[in-house]
Amino acid sequence: MKAPRSGRVHRFRSSRRIPAALTALVVLGVAGLFLYDLAAVRADRPGMSWRRELADRLATHTPADLGVQLIAGAAALAGAVLLLLAFAPGLRGILPMLPPDEPDGPVAGARVRAGLGRKDAAQILRDRAMEVSGVRSVRVKVRRSHVGVRATSHFRDLDDVRADLDAVLAVGIEELGLAHPPQPRVRVRR
Repeated sequence: MKAPRSGRVHRFRSSRRIPAALTALVVLGVAGLFLYDLAAVRADRPGMSWRRELADRLATHTPADLGVQLIAGAAALAGAVLLLLAFAPGLRGILPMLPPDEPDGPVAGARVRAGLGRKDAAQILRDRAMEVSGVRSVRVKVRRSHVGVRATSHFRDLDDVRADLDAVLAVGIEELGLAHPPQPRVRVRR
């Protein structure tokens, strides 16, 4: 197995982080302005006419009202979802691959990133597993830390098939060139 290279390879991030963060900040700012104006009107300071009207309506509907609680809960939930989307990686279906070895390539010092889709990696490993003698069918699921393999054997001893599958999958996972190679979990049945 190859030794890990220096330098950390990060997961791919979705481009939705910036728009989601900006939207959350705008909603937070508007809510803050409404709260400030509501406090100013309650302190007998002048506010804009439509804001005064809104303050009068809010004075009749207290936070104990069910409608106010439902709207506040929906707004808080929308804000939490937007913040979650802003900070979540997003592109979890792409597994990062190791960077190339050649530092003196055509573009020296360029940062090249490559990724492999989980479904594509599963298909490659499935094809490899189907080449093992005695395997009739295989289901492969590639996750972040492990590869789940369920094979059905029809004429060989299950322990022999499992040993062959372990060897083939170890080579297949190494050849994928993933930055964080997942560990295979193999199950064989009749």
